[in-house]
Amino acid sequence: MISDRLNRRENEVMNAVYELSGGKERFLLSPCELGAALPSREKFDEAAIGRLLRSLALDGYFDVIESERKGEPVYVIQMREAGLSYRRQNAQRKRSILFRFAIAALGAVVTFLVGLLLRAIFS
Repeated sequence: MISDRLNRRENEVMNAVYELSGGKERFLLSPCELGAALPSREKFDEAAIGRLLRSLALDGYFDVIESERKGEPVYVIQMREAGLSYRRQNAQRKRSILFRFAIAALGAVVTFLVGLLLRAIFS
């Protein structure tokens, strides 16, 4: 089953992989390219990137094969259905969070107004 929730680091790596794919289903990706596409606020070494890619592959976002090109390591990535629909799922998740926040805020406002009404009635 595909995980609905990725941790922050996995989300950053998946964002970078999706951006670097350019809409292609199969592409080559070097660890240097991926490291350059990741946010610079946190250091990602090649070993961490490899672990994160393997965990995303296990979650069903893409298939990854480690290979070499001209003596340098490279990842052969083939996007799966979950990887191709990553942007849409991420947007739906954000929309759901905003909807829940709006419902909570609306509930707080209604509770406040009912409290004011009850004070006016019983005062």
